[in-house]
Amino acid sequence: MTKAEVVNAIAQRTGIEKVAVLAIVEEMMVVIKESLTKGENVYLRGFGSFIVRRRAEKTGRNISKNTTVVIPAHNIPAFKPAKSFMAEVKNSETK
Repeated sequence: MTKAEVVNAIAQRTGIEKVAVLAIVEEMMVVIKESLTKGENVYLRGFGSFIVRRRAEKTGRNISKNTTVVIPAHNIPAFKPAKSFMAEVKNSETK
């Protein structure tokens, strides 16, 4: 499902104009990105958490040059679904 499809679905369910829904969805994504950039996690009860994970430094290999490369430690964004959300997905029928 694309962002446009999400906006259409929300607009149909709530009766709010698509332009307003799009602005809200865009602003929500901006707020989540800004929070994660600051190192703050975002918790949405019943849905899940957008968290910052720390990747440790590791050694990688450049196969074409046959050399080793040190990959520095860095942060990555991650999503951890809520237990109730996970249960709903697990129990849904697969097509």
